[in-house]
Amino acid sequence: MMKKPYQVLAFILLFAACGCRDDRPVKGAYPARGTASWYSSRITATGERFDGNDLTCAMRKTDFGGFYKVCNLANDKCVTVRHNNFGPSGRMYSRGRIIDLSRGAFAQIAELDDGLAKVTVERLDRL
Repeated sequence: MMKKPYQVLAFILLFAACGCRDDRPVKGAYPARGTASWYSSRITATGERFDGNDLTCAMRKTDFGGFYKVCNLANDKCVTVRHNNFGPSGRMYSRGRIIDLSRGAFAQIAELDDGLAKVTVERLDRL
């Protein structure tokens, strides 16, 4: 059975990006505190087409499909997102960036022009 070309490409890109020693998935307890940003992409690590208006996120975890509550510490605004991509990069993660939000998700908790927000991230067992 032949895989769809975009799935193969996503698989290759995911493992190429993970090839760097500091781009491995991380383990950690929740809630977590750190910095959030917003990002854009074409294809996610799960092989689905990225839609910036969807409430999704990229995290350095491999539990794709999980749901997380992200709260801005400056204004107490929160959003629930679905994890469907891998990121931020190891370099950004080491600088405190713990989650990348889709544009739509970030806009619900902060101004897009801000670019970054201090947040807490909590894993949800179910919606």
